[in-house]
Amino acid sequence: MPSINHDDHTVSFKIVYCGTPLSGKTTNLQQIHAKLDPKGCSDLVSLSNAQDRTLFFDFLAIEADALPGYKTAFHLYTVPGQITYNATLQLVLKQADGVVFVADSQMDRQRDNLQSLQSLEANLRMNGSSLDRLPIVLQYNKRDLPNAAPVEYLEYLFNNRPVPFISFESDAHSGRNVLATLNAISQAVLHQFRLRNAPPSEHGEGVGSCEVPTHALAA
Repeated sequence: MPSINHDDHTVSFKIVYCGTPLSGKTTNLQQIHAKLDPKGCSDLVSLSNAQDRTLFFDFLAIEADALPGYKTAFHLYTVPGQITYNATLQLVLKQADGVVFVADSQMDRQRDNLQSLQSLEANLRMNGSSLDRLPIVLQYNKRDLPNAAPVEYLEYLFNNRPVPFISFESDAHSGRNVLATLNAISQAVLHQFRLRNAPPSEHGEGVGSCEVPTHALAA
């Protein structure tokens, strides 16, 4: 649920990057932080252990003029992929406005990916939400590796749905489709927000396109 402050004319959205350990969630945020105009984003906070795995979350607030008359912020988080940190996952997912599921494309990681997606679904249910009620974008990361599974196979495993999620092939280390993923989830979040807050007469008319943080790239 977005946080709206009418006195300050600000609205904040929470986007959570989920996925199996070492799938590339933190690398996504690092790339976003490096590519966006530093005037429009905060410092990147990262809490890691000796194995360089995110223990709690990364947080990056990106400011953008996405809604007329309001200063808009997208708060980006990652959560630990290890099942031992399930309570942290549930806490960070609370009141999330959108989710990016980062899947490791390597063939031998598909069981881990499925378990991570099932964990996401279970934790959303415990928070009173679901995959069908929340904007979701799939990112098939590590497409540059030689043992990457065919995209058609990944789509069958993770996106075999009546209404498929938007999905992207990516290589987070090089930045390929990292900003495209952010742009897609940001627009989906804003679209849902506008539909839920539009007067009854405006429902069904569409909200059109909108500017999201990815337009503010650093030179």
